[in-house]
Amino acid sequence: MFAPWSHLVDATSIHAVVPFLHLLHLDGLAGDPREIAEAILISLLQVGIIAFLFRPLESVIPAERWTHRRLTRVDWQYTLMMLLGIFPMFSYLVLTPISHYFGGGDDSPGDTSLLGITHLIPALANHPLLLFIVYYAIYDLVYYWMHRLQHALPWWWALHSMHHSTRQMSCWTNDRGSLVDGFLQSMVLAGVGVVIGVAPVDFAWLMLAGELVQNFSHANVRVRFGPVFDRVLVSPVFHRLHHMLVDPDRPTLHNCNFGQVFSIWDVVFGTALYGEPIRPTGVGDPMVDADNDKGLVGLHWAAFRRFWGAVTCKAGWMLGDVAFGEDYRPVSVKDIDLHELEAGRGLTRKTEPFVEPLSRTGSAPTAP
Repeated sequence: MFAPWSHLVDATSIHAVVPFLHLLHLDGLAGDPREIAEAILISLLQVGIIAFLFRPLESVIPAERWTHRRLTRVDWQYTLMMLLGIFPMFSYLVLTPISHYFGGGDDSPGDTSLLGITHLIPALANHPLLLFIVYYAIYDLVYYWMHRLQHALPWWWALHSMHHSTRQMSCWTNDRGSLVDGFLQSMVLAGVGVVIGVAPVDFAWLMLAGELVQNFSHANVRVRFGPVFDRVLVSPVFHRLHHMLVDPDRPTLHNCNFGQVFSIWDVVFGTALYGEPIRPTGVGDPMVDADNDKGLVGLHWAAFRRFWGAVTCKAGWMLGDVAFGEDYRPVSVKDIDLHELEAGRGLTRKTEPFVEPLSRTGSAPTAP
């Protein structure tokens, strides 16, 4: 950690975090206030990159033309709430104590873990950049399989569907998600970090790297990385296909492109989809699509009702694509006529996907 960043972390901890924790009577808990200060500063860095780099790109090279950005409002509100409040506090109160409990509180926890990377491959301890890449490859592979399970297991999809419900996927969409879903993801990824010996500081930077890539991959921009790098890294066009609205004629097409940072996992495990035009995003299930009419509280309440309806019945534990009935219980997509479902939604889409290549007469909108 270079000196100016270290001084900034110290100042934030002493003058902001410690007084705030003392006010809430939380200063006696297991976490280090310096770590929550660093988490907040990293989150501020992330918000700045989203707001001043990714968001302008959406106006310059949009993937979809929108007549308004009204549906993105709840996403940027939620992003600020998560990054500047909930996630730093969650890290301090939950993840850090767990890491300390399992011996991950020092700067080199991998030295004491039998499954730690530096324990298995000692030479990596002298090559921090290479070690970071190895950490991230493992982390990303775990995320890929967890993400597939989020779509395949109905009770988990009940939560994760909140993330997919937006009809206006933008650079703010990445953090849109149920708090319960976020808790489960964090516990899985933090647990892997503890097992492979990732230090808390390294884990924070791993999270930042992954989150920034996901913020960009969710952005409403028509960006590809080319025929070679698109097979290695997740681009916005690649990930937009993962969020596409279900096609009644090809109902399994959207079960693709699950990678977080490395698209190579989709290539290796046969879930990569290329060559499709840019499509509108969202879900075909009217119960989940109704999320677009809700605010922050309503979104979470609806996701929890779907989750409770699924987790308390047998169908909620049977792998497969589902929609949700009016009783919030899952119904297999195999038992649904998707053409009738699409016709019955009565949804007028406010998007116009670009046709590649973009016409020379086309112009980007100046939506607020």
